[in-house]
Amino acid sequence: MIRLTVNGQAHELDVPSYRTLLDCLRYDLGLTGSKEGCGVGVCGACTVLLDGKMISSCIALAVFADGREVTTVEGLAEDERLHPVQQAFMDAGGFQCGICTPGQVVAAKALLDAIPHPSEAEIKEWMLGNLCRCTGYYKIVESIQAAAGQARA
Repeated sequence: MIRLTVNGQAHELDVPSYRTLLDCLRYDLGLTGSKEGCGVGVCGACTVLLDGKMISSCIALAVFADGREVTTVEGLAEDERLHPVQQAFMDAGGFQCGICTPGQVVAAKALLDAIPHPSEAEIKEWMLGNLCRCTGYYKIVESIQAAAGQARA
């Protein structure tokens, strides 16, 4: 039995010791925003925040989150308003197929929490762990710059 808070809601779940956090989120809690891309923690599609720090939920066991706080892409919006990072990705077209987008958005939020006004180089370095097969990354970088209030004219 584990107790965790996900997107501000407390949960008590009976999960097997081998269950990943990603599977717990998707199948036990119905939070399907986080995606499984590679299954080995290198693509970033499953990125969530655990106590405010980015992790690959596809390789983290659910029991590791016992007593902790998890934030998924679904938990970023407040009062039916998209988080500024989510809105910037929409406005700047920082997504295509959408598989990597939840992880990109969560990673971008973590970046802006750590570095509110990152340089382009800082954005590129931070986002290295989030792969996208559809874009050339330009729109992703532009989306993050827009969310940081650094949109280029």
